[in-house]
Amino acid sequence: MPMQLLGGLTPHQFLRDYWQKQPLLIRQAVPGFVSPLTPDELAGLACEAGVESRLVLERGAGRPWQLEQGPFAEARFARLPESHWTLLVQRVNQWVPEVAALLDGFDFLPGWRLDDIMISYASDQGSVGPHTDQYDVFLLQGLGRRRWQIDSTVPADAPLRDHPDLRILRDFSATEQWVLEPGDMLYLPPGLAHYGVSLGEGMTYSVGFRAPAHRDLLSGWVDDVIALLPDTLRYADPDLAMPAHPGEIDAAALQRVRDILHQRFVEDTRMDRWFGRFITEPGASATFPLEKRAISPTEFVARLRNAGELWRSEASRLAFLRQAETVLLYVDGDEYPLSPPQADLAILLCDTRRYPVTSLEPYLEEETTRELLAELFNRGALELPDE
Repeated sequence: MPMQLLGGLTPHQFLRDYWQKQPLLIRQAVPGFVSPLTPDELAGLACEAGVESRLVLERGAGRPWQLEQGPFAEARFARLPESHWTLLVQRVNQWVPEVAALLDGFDFLPGWRLDDIMISYASDQGSVGPHTDQYDVFLLQGLGRRRWQIDSTVPADAPLRDHPDLRILRDFSATEQWVLEPGDMLYLPPGLAHYGVSLGEGMTYSVGFRAPAHRDLLSGWVDDVIALLPDTLRYADPDLAMPAHPGEIDAAALQRVRDILHQRFVEDTRMDRWFGRFITEPGASATFPLEKRAISPTEFVARLRNAGELWRSEASRLAFLRQAETVLLYVDGDEYPLSPPQADLAILLCDTRRYPVTSLEPYLEEETTRELLAELFNRGALELPDE
């Protein structure tokens, strides 16, 4: 079906014509959108320990483009200039349920690709400079007006300004530009140079979708394999023949090495299961509830029925995959094999973020699924609304 969020495109049309291919401007993607957070509330979050935040000042301290890391003291905001600065707060969806609710509109994309919702507040002319990102992003204007420019001519290895912390392009010439107002949204594919400047004060919601670097995938997989290999496994050549030249690495030796590496590193089923654990590992700055008393499945069910609803923690990452007769549920880097009758529970937990007790009742009658839900609650992956 056509979606307002996609400007009347169907998800199929968007994925075919725009996803990772070209930008898309959507006027009134969220009609009448009113930011769930005020600028003061966003600044308050940036003062909290455990909340990742940054302040970028284009002018000041004797040189352009200064970066400060939070958490900030309230007095810091009172000393800021009237223009040319931006406050950025990561993972706001983890802290504000009304912000997390925006993610339901993006369920036409794989949930495991989602990173977070970052919110930026910018003073007049505030910006973080022209740059490129290596991930897909939807930029939803939440307050005020912002001018976005793109430069489709910037190569991947374009030179950057000499700055220790910010990757700002040295050269940028706009090929297109738009001014966004509240409710307007701009989709940008990875690697496209862009430059946003606030026209007056404004807030932008950035819904980012992560894409692991090849080197991270490779190093993660190799590390996982190495951890399970005993030292007793060694190169062996019981079929060794007398070499024609002792100094030559001959074809037989090279084939033995290839066989070892293929056997250990190219094993599809094991690699699939590793990826499930890898891609659901919590982010470095993910914050889970402080240690709480573990409750029994019986107490969990009673509290759930009293609350009427269960929520997925925004700090958690969930995904599932199917293997033969088993469904594997992945929660924050851990694997839970489920039998076919439990497969629907994995789908329910991974596909949505809110679970009315009526949707969970069939699973509460079964001991194994009741215990699984209680365990996920006790580890902080699932939450009750009043907590």
